[in-house]
Formats: sequence, C-alpha cells, structure tokens
Amino acid sequence: MKKIVRRIVPVVVLIAFNAALAGCSSKAPVVAPQVASPTVAAKPQAPLSPAATATAKLDGSELTIHYNSPSMRGRVIMGGLVPYGKVWRTGANPATSFVTTGNLKIGRLDVPAGKYTLYTLPAEPGKPWELIVNKQTGQWGTVYKQDMDLGRTPMHYTKLAAPQESMTISFENTTKDSTELHVKWETTDVSVKIEAKK
Repeated sequence: MKKIVRRIVPVVVLIAFNAALAGCSSKAPVVAPQVASPTVAAKPQAPLSPAATATAKLDGSELTIHYNSPSMRGRVIMGGLVPYGKVWRTGANPATSFVTTGNLKIGRLDVPAGKYTLYTLPAEPGKPWELIVNKQTGQWGTVYKQDMDLGRTPMHYTKLAAPQESMTISFENTTKDSTELHVKWETTDVSVKIEAKK
C-alpha cells in the first residue's frame, strides 16, 4: 500500500507543477490605452455690430470717429429700427465719438478742437436730417442729453442705388482743408461738409 501511495504522489505533484507552468506562460490580455478624444474649441462668434473707425486730416488737424457698425439682418431700417423724428445714436453699443485736434466748421456749426459725441435726427425722405454734436462723452449710445448739445446742422440726403447691409461712417472727397462726413445705411446716404478753420 505504501508503494502505491509513493508512486501516486510524485505523479500528482508533477501534474500540478506542469499546470502551474502552463498558467504562468499564458499571456495576459493586452488592453489598449484609453486616448482622450481631442477637444475642439468653439469658434468665437463675430460681434453683431463690430467696432469701426473713420479718420481724416485737414490742414494739420486730425479727425477721428469711433463707432460700432450694425447690420440690416433682414430688418427695415429707416422709419423702422431707426424712427424718423427721434434722436438716433448713429451706430450701436457705446456712443459714437468724434475727436478733432483743430477747429472746424461742420455745416453751419463752429466746432472747437476737442472730444464730442455724434448723434443724428433722421427725417422722412424729402426732409433734411440733422447732425448733432454733443459735448457729453464716454456714455452708452442710448444716453442723450440735449442740454449738452454744442449744436445741430442740416445734412444732405442722397438715395443709394442698392441697399447697404452694414452702417458706415466715412470721410469722403477729402482735400487739403475740407472733407465730407457721410453716414450710410440701407438706401440712405446723408452727408455734411467739414472745413478746417484758420
């Protein structure tokens, strides 16, 4: 009986040893590393009324207008978004600023060198607009104090041949000592002559 037990035990040990070797030699499953998907940054949206600047030089004087340019975006502008007979900020967001380093004659109005805000008073077709030069500065565009007006002057109206999507303010037909200030939007082009004062 003892001989049989002695023969069985080595066989059992050998089987167990072989099984252990087989377990050690088996390859563990390879797990692919987790790679984070790249994050796509959202593109910043363009402002609806981007900032713009108009500049001119007259006889050594520098004229600078800072404004924001709104767009039509399918809206009726004159007589709609911009009512007739009500003071208009003539732009969007902050008030439209005007700086001149020299004395000027704007239409009928004498404008000393300094910093100002520009507004307009829109009028129905056939009636003159008015440009308003206001002494208050740094305010939001919807803030208007009439008692701060330096003065007002008529503007000349012209109808554009085709609608203009974005509002613009520009100096045009500039010479050594004069220029024209134009405000254009939709089919409206209103302007006033500016001259350098000696």
